[in-house]
Parts: sequence; structure tokens; C-alpha cells
Amino acid sequence: MGQGQSSDKEVMPRCVVSDPAQPHNFSHRSEQKVKHDCFGCGKSDVPWEIRERPLYYYCTICDLEFHKNCLEYPSKIIHPYHPQHPLVFTVINYETGIIADTNYGEYYRFRGWFYRCTICNFSLDFQCALEFPPLTIQNPKSHPHSLALFPRPLSFPCNACGLINVLEPSYACYQCNYVVHQSCIDLPRVIKITRHPHRFSHTLFLPAKVSSCRVCYKNVDIKYGQYSCNHEECFYVVHSKCATHGKIWDGEELEWEDEESEQAEDIAPYKKISGSLIEHCWHQHHFLKLEKYEGTRDSKKQCQACMRPVNPHDFYSCIECEFFIHEVCANLPRKLDHASHNHPLYMDPYPIYDRMHMNLGCSVCFRYSSGLKYRCKKDGCSEGGKQFQVDVNCILVPECFTHESHAEHRLFISTFGKDKRECQGCRWRHCQYLLQCVSCEFAICYTCATIPNELYHKYDDNPLSLCYGEKGVDGTYWCEVCEEELDPMEWFYTNTKQCTTIHRKCILGDNVYMKSGHTFEHSSDEVKVVCHGSSSRPICHTCHKYCPHPVYFKVYMPDGTEVDICSVNCHKI
Repeated sequence: MGQGQSSDKEVMPRCVVSDPAQPHNFSHRSEQKVKHDCFGCGKSDVPWEIRERPLYYYCTICDLEFHKNCLEYPSKIIHPYHPQHPLVFTVINYETGIIADTNYGEYYRFRGWFYRCTICNFSLDFQCALEFPPLTIQNPKSHPHSLALFPRPLSFPCNACGLINVLEPSYACYQCNYVVHQSCIDLPRVIKITRHPHRFSHTLFLPAKVSSCRVCYKNVDIKYGQYSCNHEECFYVVHSKCATHGKIWDGEELEWEDEESEQAEDIAPYKKISGSLIEHCWHQHHFLKLEKYEGTRDSKKQCQACMRPVNPHDFYSCIECEFFIHEVCANLPRKLDHASHNHPLYMDPYPIYDRMHMNLGCSVCFRYSSGLKYRCKKDGCSEGGKQFQVDVNCILVPECFTHESHAEHRLFISTFGKDKRECQGCRWRHCQYLLQCVSCEFAICYTCATIPNELYHKYDDNPLSLCYGEKGVDGTYWCEVCEEELDPMEWFYTNTKQCTTIHRKCILGDNVYMKSGHTFEHSSDEVKVVCHGSSSRPICHTCHKYCPHPVYFKVYMPDGTEVDICSVNCHKI
């Protein structure tokens, strides 16, 4: 290959000083000696780090030469964002504040460098300076005409998404007065998200009668593009960026996909046998009988789906074994969409049939549970290296609802995870999945949102009610279980008739949804859930404290020994 030539298959880089409207490319020059000094570093000799493989780029039109490494940081460029003037390689010493124009070969003396126009003080950082967006886009998906690069930061809303983003390239159709971000040019036309049963279409404007965005619950500006439901009588609307967020949308465009195939997957969870008998899909015996709650409390009967006591609700019981399930839980579908995940979730009856399954934690609230879970079956989809799954208690949380701890406003499910708000229930600040207020900064995590408002304690015949904190309290509160001081500003359980107060942690603990007798594998050891006897409480092998909760764990070690622990968190710390 001779001087100034390159392989037909290799795409050569664009000459950095060529006119963006009429660009031309470099050629290779592989000789040791150069005709001119390198336009990037100002030197003619080959930098020591590339002497073993000397290679130059040469522009026959501009008569300029570059070392291979120096081409990445030339001393001057003509950029599409500012085509009227050249941009000069500039360095800044942050200690002295001195800005100087210099060549790339001297950059190591300084702490920062960028490109700027010395005439009009226009500047670009390196990331933006090295990106050369196309000047025109032919046949864009979102518009009938070609789009031209808008060579200024877009300081007004994009027509496709309604947002202002000065850091992203934008394109314009001057014939239609249409301006759009580069990332919004190829927005999908038809999508489906797990927060709504119908498909959405992208439209550039909406009718006057619309509601707020059903993902972030902020106002929707009808003058700009949004996603709206395809059904005529449905007014479900979502912002363009909210609908296509990675936590909301699965990335599949459905413009040419048949919608009927999605509906065909829905299968009833049980078959009705007679008036009060059903055959459920995930219980091995044939008949479950509907039992009406008659006011009798029986704490030993737990719903096998949510692991809560069956009372005070109607429930189904197996006529052959000690299997119970709430009527509401029995009606849960085999497949459902939930706002916490961008893929459909499928009913998985483990741990009833798979006793040694390792993944017991809910991906939303992080609690361990022996009950029913819904799992994502999408290949390659995981969270924290584990399969995404949600327990029944979190599945039953509505998309938007009113919680007793914040009755003045509604809460909605937030999955973006960028607002690290503090949970008002447990004060935890690192929750990825939150229930946020639509009007103020209030937020609670799934754990706090799903704890019972009323429950019974084994030493108290009267129910305990959840108190969401008290202000201006005189005197000291004490927990009846651990006998330590209780902060009345935090959530706690109380019986006002008998002046009983108990820490929320002391009455619920970490094992509240674990079923006695359940055996599973954890950190390569077999672990069994054991119910406390009436005589004494065992001492935890790890923390050396009494196991305070109704159930504890027995670990079967590889050497044949057995140890007791109070929670899974105490196993192999």
C-alpha cells in the first residue's frame, strides 16, 4: 500500500479541520519521516510510546499530518456544534486558574483540558468534542422529512419528549418547525409497559382532556409528544422518557406484533369443582374447600401464599392436609404485570415443591419468605446476580393508593431509583423501590408499606395497632419484649387499653414470613425453620443472644453438628 492510500475495507477517520458540510477523510502514511510537523503535538519525531509501530494520518486536501495517538487530541478542530470558527485545544491549571492554548504533547503538566473558540468563548469538553453527530438524518422514523443538525444547545423543549436537555445533540425540520433530541428521533411507535394492560402509541400532541403521567405522576404538557393508551375509552398517559426508561419498558417495539398473542397466555389459577370446592394449580391435592371467617382467631393457620394468619379473612383449606390459602391469594393469576419490573412475572409455587431452593428473598422488600413468589423468566434478566422475584405481600401493593401513615396524599410506586429518599417508616436511605407521595417528599419502602396495621401478640389477648409515631410525648416508652427504651417518634405497636408498647422489630423481626418446618439451603448448608417451644428460647450461635422471635433457624453443619441462629443474617457472618 503506497503513500496516501488505505485499504478499501478500512473506514478512515474524518479530517478534524475539514468543513463539516463537506467532510473528507484521512489516509495512512506509514513512513518514519514526516513532511510536516504533527498538527496535534507540533513535533516531527515519532513519540517514544509508538516507535515500534510508527503510523501517521495524512490529509491530502488540507496538507496536514498527525501521529496516530495525536489524532485523538488535535490542536485545532472544526466541529459541527460550532462550524463558523475553529476550536483550539486548551488546558487549565486548576491550582492557578490559568488557561492557555497549547499542544497535546504538553497536556500532562495540567489537570484539565478542553476545546474552545477564542473568538466567541464557545467551549466543549473532550467527550462532546470527540463526538461528531451526522449533519443530516434521512428518513427518520419519527418524522416525514429529513432532519438537520441544530448547531446550538437546545434551550427549549424537545417536540418528542417535552424536556430540555442542553447536553444532547438536537435536530430540526425547519419546514415543520419541529425540533427533537437525537435520542428521541427513533422513539418506538408502539410499546407496552407492565403498569397497564393495553399497548401505548407515541403521539406528538394529546387532546385537552388528559391526566397526569401514570409513572411519575407529574403534569403532562399536551403540546409535546407522549405515550397514550390505544383504547378509545382509556385516558392512560405516560411521558415519553418515563415510558421508555429502562426500569419501565422492556425494550421491545410492538408496532408489527399481534396483540392477541399476549392475551392468550392468561390462564385461570384454579378450576371450580362445585359451590365451595376448587382445584388449585399449585397444590398437589385435588380439592380445596372455602371456609368463612367466623371471628375465631387461630394463629397456627397460615396462608401458604402470603404467610400471614388466615384470619380475619375467608380462606380455602385442603380436605386432605394442613394447607390454607386466603381467598384473595387463591385468585391471583398465574402470570401478571407488576410496576416493580419491566417484564411479566410468573407464579412460582416454590418452596412447596422445591425444598432446597436457595433464593428466598423478595427483590423488592428483601425479606425472606416461605410463601408464594412471582418470578421473571426473561433470559439474562437478573438483579444483584439473582433472578428477580416478588413475594405476594409486595405484589398486592396497588400502583397508586393511600396509606394510613400519610392519609393526606396518595402514594405511587417509584422504580427509577435516582431519588434516594429516606423511608419515613424505618429511616433507610438506600431503597431502590419506594412508594412516593405524588405531592410532597414523603416516601416509604415496601417493607414498611406491607406490615400489618393490626396484629396479635402471644402474650396479649387484645390486638396491637400500628402507631406511626407520636410527637410531643411526655415521659418514656418501654418495649414489653426487649425491655429497652422505645422512641415514640418511630413506628411501633401499641395497645392503648393496657398501655402496651412494643418495638416493631421485636414483634415482627426478620422471620415473620418464614414457616416452621421449611427446609432450605443457605451458603451451602441445610437450614430448617423451627418454631419456639413453650419452655425456653435458644441462644444464637453467632450473636450469642436469645432468639427473640416466634421462629428460629437450625443449621446442619457439614461435620454433622447442629447450631441455632436467630436469623438468616446470623448465618456465616
